[in-house]
Amino acid sequence: MKSLFDAAGCCLNASEIDQKLHLTGQTARMWHQGLLSINSRREPDPIGEPGRPARPDLVRPGNVPKRRLGTKAGLIALVHAVAHIEFNAINLAWDAVYRFRQLPAQYYNDWIRVACEEAYHFQLLRKRLNELEHDYGDFPAHNGLWEMARKTAFDPMVRMALVPRVLEARGLDVTPGIINRLRAAGEERTVAILEIILRDEIGHVKIGSHWYRYFCNQRALNADRTFRDLLDQYYSGQLSGPFHYEARQRAGFTDAELRTLECMENRKT
Repeated sequence: MKSLFDAAGCCLNASEIDQKLHLTGQTARMWHQGLLSINSRREPDPIGEPGRPARPDLVRPGNVPKRRLGTKAGLIALVHAVAHIEFNAINLAWDAVYRFRQLPAQYYNDWIRVACEEAYHFQLLRKRLNELEHDYGDFPAHNGLWEMARKTAFDPMVRMALVPRVLEARGLDVTPGIINRLRAAGEERTVAILEIILRDEIGHVKIGSHWYRYFCNQRALNADRTFRDLLDQYYSGQLSGPFHYEARQRAGFTDAELRTLECMENRKT
């Protein structure tokens, strides 16, 4: 029986967009058909760069051009930026499968589901870009999501705390406001895509919350206090509100964790 970890590594390392999307679907089907094993004792390779196409050019976050959302150029830039996040999220999901081993089958089932949904989101956004006479890769983008993956590659608990529950959870805060602005501008086609993404991303962050607490319980750690400590230790970025409390609560955040986020925002202003 083929190893799930080998298949996940192929998805992660695929550089061509169509190849990564094809392998993602193929691996998910093989997993659900019971054709992939999780019994491998082999250690994962050290984390490196994931497979990605030659474009977009990757630049520092501050060097990504900013455009006003009320213009067509601003709309195209927004759709491209979200498409880049979703493409990165495919790699992040497959790395969560590939890197962390000897875990329950449900863990792998959850992150394979995430990989497939992120691939679907990317395809929706790429189609919208094509309708706007552009394609993924036409604008520069940054690599912030993967940089956090590198920092958290040593421990699945730290990965769950900081990638889905901090970086990816930012989408829960900002997407509703973007949807409102796009709807006011009559941009319903893009709104429909973002509503799908927001719905699914609540589920993805909830998966991160579930497995974060699983690892805390295994280690007899207080999850709320550990979340605060991990933010202090590993996250140096700006946490900017307002936070979407309802969406975050649906995604598994406790009141104590939301207070931690508020305190970090206030401390850095």
